[in-house]
Amino acid sequence: MPTAHLPPPEQALASYGDAHVVRLNALWKLSVQPGLSDAERIHAMLDMAADVLDMDLVMLGDFGENYTARYVSDRLGVLPEGTQMVVEAVLCHAVHLSREPSHIPDLREHPVYANHALVNQLGLRTYSGLPVTAGDDARWVLAFLRQRCDVPPLAVDIAYMGLIADWLGNTLHQAAQKRLLEQIALTDPLTGLPNRRAAEERLQMEVARFSRDGNGFALVLLDIDHFKMVNDRYGHAVGDEVLKVMAHRFEAGQREGDWVARWGGEEFLFVLHGSLADDAVGIMGRLLNQCRAEPVQTSIGGIPLSFSAGVAAFEPQDTDIEVVLERIDHVLYQAKANGRDQIRLAGQRGGKTPWNGSLLRQALADGRVRYAAQAIVDLQSGQVVADEALARIETPSGDIVEAKDFVELAEGLGLMAEIDRQVTRDVMRTCVARMESGGASGFAHFVNVSPQFLARHDLVEELLGNAMSFCQGCGVTLGPVKPIVLELTERQHVVSLDKLRADLQPFIDFGFRLALDDFGSGYSSYLYLANLPVSFLKIEGWLVQNMSKDRKVAGIVESLANFARKEGVLTVAEHVEDAETARILADMGVDYGQGWHFGRPQLV
Repeated sequence: MPTAHLPPPEQALASYGDAHVVRLNALWKLSVQPGLSDAERIHAMLDMAADVLDMDLVMLGDFGENYTARYVSDRLGVLPEGTQMVVEAVLCHAVHLSREPSHIPDLREHPVYANHALVNQLGLRTYSGLPVTAGDDARWVLAFLRQRCDVPPLAVDIAYMGLIADWLGNTLHQAAQKRLLEQIALTDPLTGLPNRRAAEERLQMEVARFSRDGNGFALVLLDIDHFKMVNDRYGHAVGDEVLKVMAHRFEAGQREGDWVARWGGEEFLFVLHGSLADDAVGIMGRLLNQCRAEPVQTSIGGIPLSFSAGVAAFEPQDTDIEVVLERIDHVLYQAKANGRDQIRLAGQRGGKTPWNGSLLRQALADGRVRYAAQAIVDLQSGQVVADEALARIETPSGDIVEAKDFVELAEGLGLMAEIDRQVTRDVMRTCVARMESGGASGFAHFVNVSPQFLARHDLVEELLGNAMSFCQGCGVTLGPVKPIVLELTERQHVVSLDKLRADLQPFIDFGFRLALDDFGSGYSSYLYLANLPVSFLKIEGWLVQNMSKDRKVAGIVESLANFARKEGVLTVAEHVEDAETARILADMGVDYGQGWHFGRPQLV
């Protein structure tokens, strides 16, 4: 926001005469001088006024519960800045009440102020007070005092004082507006907590403080469990009520010096000073117990809630706050994936180093993305007719990390598209090698693709270009149907089915087929089936594993198989772990099976 400044002296001085051009020109230059903060400019302005008007004391004060001398130019050294006084005892009180200027040439002759301490003890004689209005804020008064007794101030001096008072009012108003805008920019409007931007700035200050004094702190990332269900069932207005109540609880549960911010959505970030990780777990545990015991009271009644949280301490060996944030983000994902309503401490994984964004990015940069192929078998013939590519990461030490340990993290960091890119490229390379060695052209390779990948038009074009190149170079004439099957999963959140269809269309046109993974696990998979040209349904593994124990589950699986057959869609049962399950599925009419009964995934 621009700094307030005076009009050019040629405009301001028309009626004052040339004798005062020099001092007003200096005042104007100070008002537009670059490189000064508002406080520095105000102090310089008061010092200049003291010199020009030969004043011993110039102060800008505000009237609140007490009077406070906020800015002071003091030749006598008698009034420290920030001094507070009882309102009624201040010389400026009458100016504050009347909002009219007051000029007293000799305070000793004034009926009210003759016995004032400033007169009797400090020998101040001349006083001028001017109201300063900063927008709608009328609590400021500018005061000029000196020990020398004088005739009433000249009109030109009064005009000079008024010019300074007006400038101060503009500056204070603009400073207040700037502070308000900064507060709005750094505050979550719903909960009143610091927002993510403010939290990121505070975290940098915490790291700097830690490097100075060595007093550690713990970080906690918390997510309200099943909050989406609250919004879906009761509406966003009730969801907002829940967020406000929970934010109040989180803030009320803090110790002095601790703070909490709304990190985004239903996530909150805590900084707990002087806490080891175990201490932080205890603090959050008490908060979780309160949350379990006290339903959130809303306009529709009480809603029982819990939360999941990831905890880590910022330790002496830590230098990058982003790495610690990724650690707690990772264990928060684990807490949510393992039933929610729990607190997890980063690093507690049987001695394993938890995955974080830095390690994942480095693996991508080093080309350590691999895939394992799991066989898909025709349940009638027992022949292997396809395989599925399952993403893996190879660590620098040669260990293989399974997808379940990094997929959610990759999706959260926007890295899933690059993983898909590397896996699909390697799958097509394997496909070509297989056909060149005499493999059947009808063998299908299933590969998962994320909405992040499909939305990247550069990666889509690259994949299609690779596919065309591989097809031309494999020496096998392929018809309109190509060996690659793209899998879509219920886990992925898709905003627009129309957009998803548009993103998939180039692959469909080229001859790739579509499969719905984990079919039956949620509502979205039925929307996909109704709106996309699907060739395969992969039946959710939980249904397959439980159909021998539950007649209803078996009925669901058989109904899916019958429905798919009528629609000309092939079914693939996942998590087939024994021969009896394979037999039952075959009797039901399920086409293909996949699981440990047919073979574990093998690294390619």
